[in-house]
Amino acid sequence: MPTLSRRFSTTVSNPELFLQWQPQRAAQVLSPLSPTQIQKQRKVLESKLISALDCCTSVRQIKQVHAHLLLQGLDQCCLVLAKLIRTLTKVNAPMETYTRLIFEQVRNPNPFLWTAMIRGYILQGSISESVNLYSCMRSVGTRPLSFTFSVFFKACGAAKDVSLGRQIHAQAILVGGFASDLYVGNTMIDMYVKCGYLECGRKVFDEMPDRDVISWTELIVAYAKNGDMESAWDLFVELPVKDKVAWTAIVTGYAQNARPREALEVFERMQNEQVETDVVTLVGVISACAQLGASKYANWVRDVAESSGFGPCDDVVVGSALVDMYSKCGSVDEAFKVFEGIKEKNVFSYSSMIFGFAMHGRGHAAIQLFHDMLKSEMRPNHVTFIGVLTACSHVGLVEQGRQLFAAMGNHYGVAPSVEHYTCMVDLLGRAGHLEEALELIETMSAEPNACVWGALLGACRTHRNPDIAQLAADHLFELDPNNLGNYILLCNIYTSAGMWDKVSRIRKLMRVKGLKKNAGYSWIEAKKGEIHEFFAGDMRHPMSTEIKQALEDLLNRLKANGYVPNLNSVAYDIHDDEKKHMLMNHSEKLALAYGLLSTDVDCPIKIMKNLRICEDCHEVMCGASKITGREIIIRDNMRFHHFHSGSCSCGNFW
Repeated sequence: MPTLSRRFSTTVSNPELFLQWQPQRAAQVLSPLSPTQIQKQRKVLESKLISALDCCTSVRQIKQVHAHLLLQGLDQCCLVLAKLIRTLTKVNAPMETYTRLIFEQVRNPNPFLWTAMIRGYILQGSISESVNLYSCMRSVGTRPLSFTFSVFFKACGAAKDVSLGRQIHAQAILVGGFASDLYVGNTMIDMYVKCGYLECGRKVFDEMPDRDVISWTELIVAYAKNGDMESAWDLFVELPVKDKVAWTAIVTGYAQNARPREALEVFERMQNEQVETDVVTLVGVISACAQLGASKYANWVRDVAESSGFGPCDDVVVGSALVDMYSKCGSVDEAFKVFEGIKEKNVFSYSSMIFGFAMHGRGHAAIQLFHDMLKSEMRPNHVTFIGVLTACSHVGLVEQGRQLFAAMGNHYGVAPSVEHYTCMVDLLGRAGHLEEALELIETMSAEPNACVWGALLGACRTHRNPDIAQLAADHLFELDPNNLGNYILLCNIYTSAGMWDKVSRIRKLMRVKGLKKNAGYSWIEAKKGEIHEFFAGDMRHPMSTEIKQALEDLLNRLKANGYVPNLNSVAYDIHDDEKKHMLMNHSEKLALAYGLLSTDVDCPIKIMKNLRICEDCHEVMCGASKITGREIIIRDNMRFHHFHSGSCSCGNFW
């Protein structure tokens, strides 16, 4: 504002004093004109002053405009003064000094001026003072605006103050007409949703005489965040005119609630309706593809992204999401091709690729990429370090992991979180440094959670240390008492150590607690991209007879090569024959048999599983990869396992 500074700096040096001492001074500078000309000139001046305020970025510049306003006799012009106060709020000028003085000099402030003051106090965190102003406004008989109420509702939502929100809601009804105002209604819905009162938000919605797409979309998003996709879908179906935002809300909702198939089906309908696709929609549907892990859908979504102008070369956000998607679909090489095609890489694209390499057991590639990132003078963040520490863990680079962990805070300003400590405990545990891992937990700057103790317990299973295992399990039983997997792990550790009395005690504890394992299921992509699901013990698949026979033949061949079922993988106290039957019907074994029957021999068999793969299934996959000559890739809820020629990329530690 250099022009304003030169023009007005010598006119009124102190507008606050001018305002207090000479409120009528400006009238003297006006030339004698007709009323019509005066009114026209006034409108032009108001317009120019409002435009000048739009350009102000400091209190000093605003004061210069204010001085000109005073000289032109506009000290009572509520329109310009409301804009002046909003501009002061925008530059964080204190409400109690200069701003309040301006307001108090106005003899008859209109609703816009009152609302500007109320909004200013709210934005500066003084909600109580804004309520006082509202009371004063009502006491002098000034009727509020719809914007007055919407400002309050936004503040109540941000502060999660449903009590005040309800009082303002009552005022909107009492004043008359505002409870049915579309804009007020939408902000009221948003307030109740943010305060955690979704039912109240729905009641407001149901009682609104008029609704727009914002009204519908707010509730669709709220139901989705609450995990109630049925209600979200019902609203979406009823929505008269569905725009891009509504479609994106429902697609993203399904993806965020781990319902990838529905997300992809809705997105396909969105494409058929020729609704425009944007980055937010694509990121949501890419997330769904990553959950499903199906290559057919992954390639289709990538084609849609590129045809919409959001390919990896064009948009780094979509590119980073595609890297993550291909990694989680088991195609880490394709993920790296996408990564290389991103023109302007950022910390998120690097972190996605580092983490992709890490979860596939390609630790050296992940670490090399991390160093490439540093060479490009890009600063790593907390996600980057989770990826690179995981990579160190999977290839046993203990010393390098220690150095990176120490460098996080010292050189990169990244404070270690619980996730980073979990990575370090896993790294040290894999390498057999159980005492050091335990010491690290005991000296953590954050409170250790179940993930940290779980990493230590897993290491105790590998290195057969029942003493530290019991210590870790005690914490796990307290933090996560209903997680059956922890009890099974401890049971297996005691079994390996021949501590049968403790095995009996843990199994009894499981029975007393009535713990049941979550239903295990696996899914595999067939030739034409169809997804086939298999549940443990479920033989309802159309090819169940062939699958059962193929699995029996495979297990017989494995037994001839020395395979013995690992009965410790069954947590229940039942007869050994029943345990063998249960193991045979694990979902990933059924999926494997189907893959052997239905996929080309030169293609890897890719299986996705919702739970951690058990020791017996892991042993079967290793053996199957050797005797069939097929590469088998399994994604469980921990990582990827690449089985090839009788061994696994995880080194039998997961």
